[in-house]
Amino acid sequence: MPHNDQHEEEAPRIRQMIIEDLPEVFHIGEEVFTAEYSQSLYRTWDEYEITTLFNSDNELCIVAEHEDRILGFALGTTVKKHHSPWKYGYLVWLGVRRELQKVQVGARLFKELKRRFKEQGVRMIIIDTSADNEPAIRFFKKHGFDNVQEHLYMTLNLSKRQKKKPVKKP
Repeated sequence: MPHNDQHEEEAPRIRQMIIEDLPEVFHIGEEVFTAEYSQSLYRTWDEYEITTLFNSDNELCIVAEHEDRILGFALGTTVKKHHSPWKYGYLVWLGVRRELQKVQVGARLFKELKRRFKEQGVRMIIIDTSADNEPAIRFFKKHGFDNVQEHLYMTLNLSKRQKKKPVKKP
């Protein structure tokens, strides 16, 4: 007997990213990772982020798609430390179109990436986000992350004119 649940038919399909997806994934990231949202993410989001991960860990680059439209993406990688039996999964980027946030697209992407990490022998998943990114923190806590540790992020703008210190005359 066929399963005809309307909700299932409307759910996005999660699949591995293909090269033709790269421009659209990049543009979704530009839409989501803005300077207003997070200056540090805005500064580090660029086309090289996507192509590097796509070339090195293609099986951990996934998209959510519905009716040939990409709704969101997750980009991950694995880290194996020397002299450690542990393999870590690092969820580097998770982005969902703004108008589709809070409708489980991100949750579906995370669930699939987590499955892929387990398949590769990952024992712990690591994420990082700004300490003031409350929606992301809530999302990850809802999905089982704990042990929240804040870190300090500093910048030095080299294009600003530096004030010269007055020189004392003897």
